[in-house]
Amino acid sequence: MTTTDFLLRLCAASLAGLLIGFERQWQHKSAGLKTNMLVATGAAIFTMLSIQFNHFSNDVDVTRIIAQVVSGIGFLGAGIIFKEGATVHGLTTAATIWCSAAIGCISGAGFFTETLICTFLVLIINIVLQPLDTWLKNRK
Repeated sequence: MTTTDFLLRLCAASLAGLLIGFERQWQHKSAGLKTNMLVATGAAIFTMLSIQFNHFSNDVDVTRIIAQVVSGIGFLGAGIIFKEGATVHGLTTAATIWCSAAIGCISGAGFFTETLICTFLVLIINIVLQPLDTWLKNRK
């Protein structure tokens, strides 16, 4: 992987995290701009690291590091979820962080079109479905 390729993948992951994080920050959620950017960027870095290891030895399974990113993000997401009385808060934000990590992995693997598609899908889910979610919660 060239330095230019590395930089493009890293920038694509950061931009995806920025877009998703901006939406979360705009909605005044606990994990916003910086969190989603760092999650997507970190996932891309780990993915590119595993790809680089594969260039040194063909015995390396590049999916092992990505699998650890998935489980590691679970701990971060768990810290966002909290229970207040009978209600639970933070599930959507935790799921969004999980998606940011996945998008970072996709970007780190060099799938730029897929990165864009997934980023916009997460934004559509969080923005367009918000009024429906609110209506469903408030119905009697």
